[in-house]
Amino acid sequence: MRIALIGMSGLRVVDPDLIKLGMTLPGFLERGEAIASLPSLGLLTIAGITPPGHDIAYFESNRIENTEETFADFDLVAISTFTAQSLEAYELAGKLRHLGCKVVIGGLHATVLPTEVSQHADAAAVGDGECVWEEILLDAERDQLKPIYGDRNGRFDLAHAPMPKYELLDIPKYNRLTVQTSRGCPFRCEFCASSILYSPKYRQKPIKHVLAELDRILELWPRPFIEFADDNSLVNKAYWSRLLPELAARRLRWFTETDISIANNPELLEQLASSGCAQVLIGLESPIESGLAGLELRGDWKRKQWKTNLEAVRRIQSFGIRVNGCFVVGLDGHTTSIFDSIAIFAAESGLFDVQITLPTPFPGTPMYERLKKAGRLTHDGEWNRCTLFDLNFVPDPMTPDELVTGFRDLAARLYNRSSLDQRREQFAEQWRRHAMDIDNGS
Repeated sequence: MRIALIGMSGLRVVDPDLIKLGMTLPGFLERGEAIASLPSLGLLTIAGITPPGHDIAYFESNRIENTEETFADFDLVAISTFTAQSLEAYELAGKLRHLGCKVVIGGLHATVLPTEVSQHADAAAVGDGECVWEEILLDAERDQLKPIYGDRNGRFDLAHAPMPKYELLDIPKYNRLTVQTSRGCPFRCEFCASSILYSPKYRQKPIKHVLAELDRILELWPRPFIEFADDNSLVNKAYWSRLLPELAARRLRWFTETDISIANNPELLEQLASSGCAQVLIGLESPIESGLAGLELRGDWKRKQWKTNLEAVRRIQSFGIRVNGCFVVGLDGHTTSIFDSIAIFAAESGLFDVQITLPTPFPGTPMYERLKKAGRLTHDGEWNRCTLFDLNFVPDPMTPDELVTGFRDLAARLYNRSSLDQRREQFAEQWRRHAMDIDNGS
């Protein structure tokens, strides 16, 4: 069969005022470009277990110029989509099916709403794609595709992880490539539309597999920038203490998502810096205690240690590791004072990058269920608004207008050139001071 893999790529925003504002803000544009350039690791992974004899091609949805001409000769198309792009995926699936292609849709949205997805495609793939892909191929060849494949049990053993087919990519079009070391996260936040839906337990990929993937990328791209596509990479400190020297030996530059606890481990920070870790993304969620209560379904850990976050950010950055601090603006309990609180935290900490998002009740999450039960959802089913930047529920205690207006104003304050330059100068100064302290033996 001729098989096409399509990643629904690119950043989505519905709010026209925010789009217009964002096009003028350097920081907003930088983050958008980084997100838009990520290939679909899930699709590259299932390509890696596709048996010989099939002809496979990879596409990004935002780079398809003519659907009819591009896909006229394909037998099967697999689309991976998040919720915000799902309506576009349905529209694309309709066009492809009209051309005679069989269409399978997978990814987070299909994992949560497989029945809905199967109404717009020949099949929906739920959960770990490695568990269902070969069955889907056999059924497609027999023209006997079932509406739904797979489950959410997170049963795939990463010890058997296939090598992703990075060679399907047009490498010069990407500023980073993705590698996965784990699935899942011990912090079960109620708004999380990834680990909490995809992986009920934390799973770790053997180091030898990770290194093999990195070496394959190095064959294709001599000086790559790697993004470790984990929800919380550095949970297993012993694992990373073995992996980091291998990264250093390969002279990589890399980025990942983790939690603020790494600030308490100077030895780990030193290892991270020497291994080529350029930046970590950390979910701080709120610079004040308000909004943090109940955010995690286990333990309220972030609420218990929020007062130490300012110094923790400075400590991480003193090792030359940039921090992208993420805040969810408009959590229950947040008043209009939250906008100043975030701006002040960013300025005082010298955060190299700041990411602000609105609370987003993605389908399947505990937040969605809680707000739906309370009658607070305002655009239920309008999945194109699940962008992290468009309001689709009634906040408390702010009004919708207060939250939307304050969010736009905060974006303008954080992402303008002056603010960016000031924070990045602070980051450089933190790094210089740390280097001087080491030289002085203190």
